[in-house]
Amino acid sequence: MDVIIAPKARSDIASILGRTEENFGPQTLKRYASLISTAIEQIAENPERAGSSARPEIAEHCRTYHLFFSRKTAGRAGGRIRQPRHFLLYRVTEGNIVEIGRVLHDSMDLQPHLPEEYRGSPE
Repeated sequence: MDVIIAPKARSDIASILGRTEENFGPQTLKRYASLISTAIEQIAENPERAGSSARPEIAEHCRTYHLFFSRKTAGRAGGRIRQPRHFLLYRVTEGNIVEIGRVLHDSMDLQPHLPEEYRGSPE
C-alpha cells in the first residue's frame, strides 16, 4: 500500500529525532530513524500486522502500532533500540492508502494530540 505521512506526523518524527540526537547522540539517532522507517514500511505492507491494534474508541478505522514490534527487524543485536517509547497512530483510507496521522510517546494523554479528523467517537 502507499503511505501518506501527515504534516503533524512529520513534525513528530523531526522532534523525536532531534531530541534523540541531543540526548543520546548520533548513533542512537541513526538507529531510531531506522526503527521509525521500518515500522512505517511494515505497516504499509500489512496495516493489520501483529502488534497493531484497532482503536475504534478514538475514531473509525483508527489503529495504533508500537515501534517495539519493529525493533528486531530494524536493527541487529547491539544496534537495536531496546525500549522504544513511541507508537504510530494511523488509518487506512478508502483508497487503500495508509495515512500516518501522528507518531506519539506512549505515555502521552492521547486525546489532545489527535488530528482533527481522528477526533470524536465513531457512529
